Amino acid sequence: MKEIIATEKAPGAIGPYSQAVKKGNLLITSGQLPIDMETGAFPEGIEAQTKASLTNCRSILEAAGASMADVIKTTVFLSDMNNFAAMNGVYKTFFEGDYPARSAVEVARLPKDALVEIECIAVVG
Repeated sequence: MKEIIATEKAPGAIGPYSQAVKKGNLLITSGQLPIDMETGAFPEGIEAQTKASLTNCRSILEAAGASMADVIKTTVFLSDMNNFAAMNGVYKTFFEGDYPARSAVEVARLPKDALVEIECIAVVG
């Protein structure tokens, strides 16, 4: 049976989806926009938005009893591939040791004109 993961420490779903779903020891988050939970707004710039997206991912992982160390795959959606290096600089600070597998793609547009959106797949336990 699947378990729906939800936390108030990350943005709530704004459509017909869950923040994350856990089935067995597999945990998959929905894409996390860079909403700063203190302000409810996007911070300025790719570095701050990357940090906010990953902070939201981490909050969801923690609600499921996992951590960034449990992440085996991420997908990074960028509105502009020219932001790749700056995103990467922040991204690497969220992981210690071996990095998860990752895809990074440029997309035509992200919800609310975000600069980045990030989703994670983790193995819990």
